[in-house]
Amino acid sequence: MKVSFDFDSTLSRKDVQLFAKELVDKGLEVWIVTSRFDDEHAMQKNWHWVKGQNKKVFDVAEQCGVNKDNIYFTCAESKSLFLKGKSFVFHLDDDEFELMDILEMDDRCHPVNVEHFEWKETCRKILQKNLEN
Repeated sequence: MKVSFDFDSTLSRKDVQLFAKELVDKGLEVWIVTSRFDDEHAMQKNWHWVKGQNKKVFDVAEQCGVNKDNIYFTCAESKSLFLKGKSFVFHLDDDEFELMDILEMDDRCHPVNVEHFEWKETCRKILQKNLEN
């Protein structure tokens, strides 16, 4: 099963990192899908500081056991454009606009708001439902 996590204000949080690591350890395919610019596109814009900022994304991915090939930088495009049709079961994010885009894209990927007090339980229910189907 494939799941996706935003980075800023989501996977940057320790509690979310622990959950992501738990899912990796259970054999799920965990992705980081972030609105950040990748180093290449940032350098084209002369945003030299981005490379240092993105190092944290790669460091957290490594700590959580997320494969570096499973990190996708949308370069400010809607995350729904990447997620649609790729069999993700949920995407965890703090951005309500991103979550609404995912909800409206007519795909099996469930948007989950990390700001909601039951975000982890919601993710677990989605995973359980997909295991039963």
